[in-house]
Amino acid sequence: MSSEKMLTRIGGLLRQAESTDNPHEAEAFMEAAQRLATATSIDLAVARSHNASREKQVAPAQRVIRIGEAGKKGLRTFVKLFLVIAFANDVKCDISRSSTQVFAYGFDSDIDTCEALYSSLLIQMVRASDAYIKSGAYRNETAVRTVTETIGRKKYKRQEVVVVAGVTARLNFQTAFAERIGKRLESVKKEAETKAIEEESRDDGTAVVLRNKAIELKDFYTSTSKARGSWRSQSANAGYSRGARAAGDRAGRAARLGGEPELGRGSTQLGR
Repeated sequence: MSSEKMLTRIGGLLRQAESTDNPHEAEAFMEAAQRLATATSIDLAVARSHNASREKQVAPAQRVIRIGEAGKKGLRTFVKLFLVIAFANDVKCDISRSSTQVFAYGFDSDIDTCEALYSSLLIQMVRASDAYIKSGAYRNETAVRTVTETIGRKKYKRQEVVVVAGVTARLNFQTAFAERIGKRLESVKKEAETKAIEEESRDDGTAVVLRNKAIELKDFYTSTSKARGSWRSQSANAGYSRGARAAGDRAGRAARLGGEPELGRGSTQLGR
């Protein structure tokens, strides 16, 4: 199946997921979309390995994904969502210091899949976190915060109990949502790859093809990436909210795909 046909079929699954009120059906459509993306990615990798003309063979590429404008709150959790989707679809990433953009490295069809999934799931993540904050459930929760005080030339740390702030609850909710989505997508990917390897004919060598694809991508990333340092999904003083994490995890379990009339036309940035 070509990448264009794959995107068209995934678009249909996204619209079906969006139109159902049954969370189990919505989850099935989401998993079907990831399963299809993985299967197509394998087919394309096998086709590339059989391409006799090395000059015409498709190679990995770099693409810049805009996450949001500098200074907007929550960009780290947006990046986190894209990263877990990318991990499940054979795409490596670098992140700008401001978390305003992601540099994606991979085959075009895999990056297309990531953008499609991200556009849909980003809208759901923000809507679900907005609903949670509006409910006020986080206001009943307290957390322990470490405070550093300077007395003379010495610094002392003490802990104090504080009410969880709205921004803390939102960040924890969205982080847990992204982590749950990542686990779901990765589980489907592994299942699809295992099935493809088990069903391969003796001459296909799917496991070898997938390993060679991973090596090719790694080599491309190593030679192309100029990233320095490390990126953290949350700032050191973001705080922790057990209740928001649990609520975000539940929302991630129930998340649907869809929300855009056609695949690829949704924005990967949200206004505030």
